[in-house]
Formats: sequence, structure tokens, C-alpha cells
Amino acid sequence: MNDGAARQIAILLFPGVEELDAIGPWEVLSYWTRKFPEDGWEVSCVSRDGGPVLCAKGLTVQAHHARDAMPAPDVLLHPGGQGTRPLLEDADHLDWVRGLAATASLTTSVCTGALVLARLGLLRGRPATTHWSTLDRLAELEPTADVRRDERFVDDGDLVTSAGISAGIDMALHLVARLHSVERARQVRHGIQYYPEPPV
Repeated sequence: MNDGAARQIAILLFPGVEELDAIGPWEVLSYWTRKFPEDGWEVSCVSRDGGPVLCAKGLTVQAHHARDAMPAPDVLLHPGGQGTRPLLEDADHLDWVRGLAATASLTTSVCTGALVLARLGLLRGRPATTHWSTLDRLAELEPTADVRRDERFVDDGDLVTSAGISAGIDMALHLVARLHSVERARQVRHGIQYYPEPPV
């Protein structure tokens, strides 16, 4: 940590964000940072104006910070959802994310958040994944990317992308393991009782 200050994880929110893309990682990361503050990390959600965001399926989520007042993130997490489609042509959003990614030590995405990273050129020549239904779109946006079609998440050093929706939970647990330890990730997994056993 620098000067005793907690290192920052920022989850970006935008209209049409897929709820679990953001809330799944939030559950993992907020459990970690609140239960183990001695680890020196904090997580917050950021929207353009700091106000509430209407998500893809009707849930409204209140951001902690406006983008102009957010703490500088060490880790950036860009969720997906139908709301990413207009963001691909939103120069203001793209410039914002480009600036954040340039200074963050780790840039991550869930689901179609990877499409935004591809539009920015951040996936050039790199392995990445996204929601199964947009794997081809990812390849179109960044033909040089090594699109991993069967992986839950892909860690490529300072870039981590995950597949769709619930895969963000697995990626977030991986982040805890990377940023602290495997043992801590196991403690968080046990704390949130994440032991998937699908009923069908």
C-alpha cells in the first residue's frame, strides 16, 4: 500500500449493465475487503454522474462515486450487458475507460465488457473471452485476439477477462487469490457459501 492508503478496485456501472456482471464480483470483493480490511483493499462502484443506474433487468443500483470524484483505481472492472452496445460508439465512455486502464495495474471485464476493451484496442494480440453469444463479435472487433471459447476466465497478466454473467464470480475469486492468496480466496468462497451445484 502507498502511504497506508487502501488500494482501490472500481466496478463501472452504466445504463443496461447486466446485474450479476457487477453484483456477482461486488459480493466477492466486498466480502473480502470488509471482512479482511487488514489486506489493504477497498472496492466501490462508479457511474458517470455518481447517481443510480438502471440495470438490464430492471434493478436500480446506486453508485458510490461519480467518475470525476472516484479514487484512482488499481484494479478496473468493466461489466457487460446490453448496455455495452451503445458504449462501443460512445467516445466519452471510451476515453474514460482508456484513461483508467492506462493507469490501473490490472484491467478486467465480465461478459461483454470485453467488447469495450476490444474496441479500445486493449485485446490486441492477447487471449480473452466473453459471453458465449458474443465470441464471434469479439473476434470481429479485435481480429488479432486469441479468443478462448471454452474458458471461464482468462488471466493474461495485467488483463483478465471472464465469460458471461455468473463467470464474474469465479473471476473475482481468482482476483482475491492473485491480489492476496489462495487461502484468502477460499475463505471468501466459504464465507459467501459459493459451492455451485446446479439443480438441473
